[in-house]
Amino acid sequence: MARRLRPVGLDFIEDAPTRLHFTARTTAGPEAVYRALAEDVEGWPRWFRAVTLARPTHGGAGREVRLVGGTRFEETIMAADPERRYAYRVDETNAPGIRALLEEWRLAPADPCSGTLVRWTFAVDGPAPLRLALIAARPLLGRSFRSAVRALDARLTSRRPAAGQ
Repeated sequence: MARRLRPVGLDFIEDAPTRLHFTARTTAGPEAVYRALAEDVEGWPRWFRAVTLARPTHGGAGREVRLVGGTRFEETIMAADPERRYAYRVDETNAPGIRALLEEWRLAPADPCSGTLVRWTFAVDGPAPLRLALIAARPLLGRSFRSAVRALDARLTSRRPAAGQ
């Protein structure tokens, strides 16, 4: 059964009781990574294995996301800053225990020539057992994130024409 979560603002990224940060690098530039995150929402299942469905809602102001195992999220896009940041708040979910959840993807050039440093922050509020479970699951979440970023990078770089074309 879906439950409404407490609405939070972008400051929740800094204030949440539990914040998990993960970082990975791509060879694809920030523009391409941002497009995949924010503009090709329906493409998420092709590179993020945990996602089985993602689709924009409310004219692009929200998202519906489903994960492996049946977890569902109804989200509101909180920030869509091209090539820099994509953040969304979960408004409704069937996941137990969560009171508030905000995710932020920060993008920065990895070096002056190419590539992107991708930082994903998972900010959550819930009862102590949930927070402890998330901290214990941190290595799993990190592996899932790094695997997704590698798959995204492979997808994005395979589309680039070879030099000289």
